[in-house]
This record gives sequence, structure tokens and C-alpha cells, in this order.
Amino acid sequence: MIEGKPSRTAMVVAAHRADHQILENGMIFQDPLALRLIGEDSDHILQGDVAASHMRTSVRLSIAARARAAEDAVADEVSKGLTQLVVLGAGLDSFAYRNPHGARLQVFEVDLPATQAWKLERLTAAKIAIEPWVNHVAVDFETEGFLPGLIKAGFDPKRRSFFMWMGVVYYLTEPAMFSTLSDIASLPGGATLVFDYLEPMQAMQSGMQSTMKEIATRVAALGESLITFFSPQDLHTRLTATGFNGIEDWVLTELAMRYLPGTIFPPGSGSAHVLLAHSPFKF
Repeated sequence: MIEGKPSRTAMVVAAHRADHQILENGMIFQDPLALRLIGEDSDHILQGDVAASHMRTSVRLSIAARARAAEDAVADEVSKGLTQLVVLGAGLDSFAYRNPHGARLQVFEVDLPATQAWKLERLTAAKIAIEPWVNHVAVDFETEGFLPGLIKAGFDPKRRSFFMWMGVVYYLTEPAMFSTLSDIASLPGGATLVFDYLEPMQAMQSGMQSTMKEIATRVAALGESLITFFSPQDLHTRLTATGFNGIEDWVLTELAMRYLPGTIFPPGSGSAHVLLAHSPFKF
């Protein structure tokens, strides 16, 4: 992203989430705060952007599906006693401000300083309350570790935690991504992690390759280039070597069709995945 500037793609994602509330009545994923957070008309934000392409519906529903999968997984862990959630690369994610679990789930939002400052301005402008269970931590994943800031904000590494990392890893270098993964895997209390990733362009069907190149060109113009891709098999192997187990991997378009039966996607559009993995408690 452009140094010192808030993430443009974070605003685009929020605009997609807002559009989903209107166009599909939030049938996959309910986010009543999305439009309030962006603070302007979503069509204006998406005009001429990646979302204005013929893949706009696919992108919107995939974003809704990944959010639904992540928050369903969080709810499942809370039912088992989870008390702390970390949202890495939080952008304009609104979970912390509509947290259905209330004070029993502490939420730590981690993002770049400029994006976080901008979000705090948006929350104030939208008159969205910041409840006591919300904690903000400013970190640049490419240049520093996130654990010291988290612990300073009240995160307890000895308690089991959940990490939600959406719309981020394909903008990071592999060393930065796996440094973060190693930190999560090393936590003594154990952790559950959910994040999304993209398959390599050469593995995509020709039509999808063309679309992905269009998307890559557009996000690069926003200062947020797509640089990291994985085949599922390679990623699973590397996650296991890093210390994760119980890996579950879903194609986002398939999730969207499960959540919203009757949805039809263009052929070959299943190149985006959401992955759930666990790191065990360290005795």
C-alpha cells in the first residue's frame, strides 16, 4: 500500500460487504455497520475499481462467504470457551463493534498505523461505539512482529486464541507471512487461525487468468500488489511444518453456493480459498 495512507482495498472490501446487505439482503453474511463505516456511497467507491469488472458479483459473494466462514468458526470456538480474538489486518472489518459475544470475547484489531488511525476516524464519524472489549494495535507485518504490541494491549499468550486474517496474505511477502504464522504457532496457549489465499495464476483456467491479471493490475494501481500465491497442497505442507494441524480448506465460490443456493459463478472462478488451521496447546 502507499506508505502513510490508509488501505484503499480495505474500503473496497467494506463496500462489497455493504452491497451484499442491499443486493442479497445479507443472506450469506450480515454486516449492518459496513455502509456506515465507509461513510459514502458504495457504488462510488467501486466505480472503476476491481469490483467494477464483470467479476463484481463473484468478488462480492466470495467476500461475504469468507467473512461468514470466519465468524462461524469464531462462534464455534467461543462455545468451547474461547475468550480472545485477534483480527490481523483489520481494515474496516466491523466484527469488534457488533461482537455478539460481548465482554466474554476480547477483540484485538491489528493493522498498519495509517489504516488504523483512519478507521478510528471513521468510527467516530459514524458514531459507532468502541466497547471496552475492543483493543487496537498498530503493526507493519513486513517490518515488525505483532506479539509485543498485542501483549502490551492485554493479550494473554497463555490463553487459547483465535486469529482472523482476511484479505491480507496475498499482499505480503512469503517471509513476512510465515514469520507471522510462526509467531501464532509458537503461542503457548494454542491458537486457531483462519485466512484466505489465492492459487497461482498459472494454475487457473485461461478465462480466470485474464480476470486475475485485471484484478492484479487494478490493486497494484492502489499501491497494494498481489505478490504471494499458493497451491493448496504446498500451503498445507508448509503449515504443517510450521506447527499447525487439523487443516480445513474451502474454495470460496463453493462456500458461497452452499450459503446461497442457486448462486452461479463463471467457469474457473474457484481460485480463492479460505483455510482454517489449529496450533496445539504447548505444555
